[in-house]
Amino acid sequence: MIWFRNKAQAAQGQIEFLCRPQDKGVIAEPYPARDKLPDWFRKVPAIDKEVLSPTNNAITVKRCMPFLDAMSAGWILPLAATVRLEVKDEGRTVNAGWEFDRDMVGNHAPFQVAGHPALPRPPCKMYNYWTIRTPPGWSCLFVAPLNRDNGVLDVISGVVDTDEYNSLIHFPFFANAPDGIYTLEKGTPLVQVIPFQRSTTDLAAVVRAEDPDEADTRRRILRSTQAGDGWYRKTARAKR
Repeated sequence: MIWFRNKAQAAQGQIEFLCRPQDKGVIAEPYPARDKLPDWFRKVPAIDKEVLSPTNNAITVKRCMPFLDAMSAGWILPLAATVRLEVKDEGRTVNAGWEFDRDMVGNHAPFQVAGHPALPRPPCKMYNYWTIRTPPGWSCLFVAPLNRDNGVLDVISGVVDTDEYNSLIHFPFFANAPDGIYTLEKGTPLVQVIPFQRSTTDLAAVVRAEDPDEADTRRRILRSTQAGDGWYRKTARAKR
């Protein structure tokens, strides 16, 4: 459930998305990522019968829980209004247009990301009009929608302590499409918001060779997975 409330801080156990009263019902609203999976993913069969053979179980990504869990984690912040991007000069120039009464796209200076591998494509910025609030101790990871590449732009990832920073967060991006004019409709998934609880204690890392029991476990899990018995779904995933 998405909560639209006007409180000083998000209640325990809730993430809140707040907008100006005049924007409610006008701009596209956030939604749980699991609620709207891409059409291509919904249509792909769990088993591709055309390649099924004695040596190929033909299981598709539809049965890959890690893929699905990544795609359905957290929330989707969609594009507030329709935007058109013109990419030209082999990506070195990006022009934007929109028919909306609020700014949708801005620019960053290239020196701010000097050395970034996407250069000379210009760093741009997509405006967001939702304030996000989380309970004390919770932050949000903002990433391009996982496994939902739109083929036009790639949002730069970031982490914000949304329990303290209760203001608008805008999203830098690079246009990664070939030269041309592209229309991104209102509601296009723009950013995936994944809340996480901060910890004052970091996990300690150990780098070593596995022992015989650990090697046996690894092999057993791999063989069970390859046998198609749904080990990950029935064992690891079921413990959540």
